Amino acid sequence: MSRTLQFTEQLIACRSVTPDDGGCQALISERLKALGFTCETLVSGPEEFRVTNLWALRRGSLGTDGVLLAFAGHTDVVPTGPLAQWKSDPFVPTHRDGRLYGRGAADMKTSLAAMVVAIEEFVAAHPQHAGSIALMITSDEEGPANDGTVRLVERLQQLGERIDCCVVGEPTSVDQLGDVVKNGRRGSLSGRLTIKGVQGHIAYPQLACNPIHQAAPALAELVAIEWDRGNEYFPPTSWQVSNIHAGTGAGNVIPGELVVDFNFRFSTESTPASLKQRLHAVLDRHGLEYDLAWTLGGEPFLTPVGSLSKALSQAIQAETDRTTQLSTTGGTSDGRFIARICPQVIEFGPINATIHKIDEHVLVSDIEPLKNIYRRTMENLLL
Repeated sequence: MSRTLQFTEQLIACRSVTPDDGGCQALISERLKALGFTCETLVSGPEEFRVTNLWALRRGSLGTDGVLLAFAGHTDVVPTGPLAQWKSDPFVPTHRDGRLYGRGAADMKTSLAAMVVAIEEFVAAHPQHAGSIALMITSDEEGPANDGTVRLVERLQQLGERIDCCVVGEPTSVDQLGDVVKNGRRGSLSGRLTIKGVQGHIAYPQLACNPIHQAAPALAELVAIEWDRGNEYFPPTSWQVSNIHAGTGAGNVIPGELVVDFNFRFSTESTPASLKQRLHAVLDRHGLEYDLAWTLGGEPFLTPVGSLSKALSQAIQAETDRTTQLSTTGGTSDGRFIARICPQVIEFGPINATIHKIDEHVLVSDIEPLKNIYRRTMENLLL
């Protein structure tokens, strides 16, 4: 059994349902300290939702000079779902048909193990390497993300620490290891819109005001709007309704209000302020009485082609003979926080087809190549 596979199994065996780290970061710290890393644990969050964060740093031969390359990831996993539907215990790493099964196998304990072993191999081969290596690990990526990587970023800002390049171990591959990496993510802006009407008997509409009828033309206009056209990296901004509710349950009552939940997944061609302004303008033009509560889930971030994307692409090509594709699709990630202090943030990890699913798994044959790609990326940037 390879050292990477062995460590992956150790991490999967840790029951780290968000926000619980389950002891993963202690295992990681132990191995990094043996390599000369300085490890700092930052515990944050309310008593009922304690989050464990790890910042680990090893200076190279140039001290604070040279490139600081960080690897980032999360030890927390989503809940298992119905245990009876799993073919094996989700926290007992299990092999079937060339696949390693377990909660977090793809998202993202294989990446974490591959990062650590890649660093071990790199430092052993190049103890006087240039630049510096760091790890940023949280147990609050699958949860609210209020006390995880964002707190690490604030801590690094306090320390005046700069990061030049960061590889986030999110599972980005689609059909084959290395076919897709993420060089950015769209922003996420959600809203809960409450359209106010007047409840009444359905037989006497003149005595009531139906908020569904009032809202329908405005909603139709919002659906038809071209918010932007995207750009070479991002698709056009999308506005989608996720939930809509009105009524008392009775068939003879005009409802008193209509509640609509919606979300913008937006490109760098739009801003939260511009999207809010345009949406409010539509509602106001239709003369609606409403309340609107906004939640900004994350700003978009983008890493143009540069030293990190080239180093990672070359590593993937050398290890797999595949030409990778840069993409900004998918949901948000902790890269949105890291981008505040790091100009180059790229996400790369194993195939994402089973993340968050019953019987989550990775191909065993992808584990060593993933580790090798991380190691080759370090070689490309730090030697």
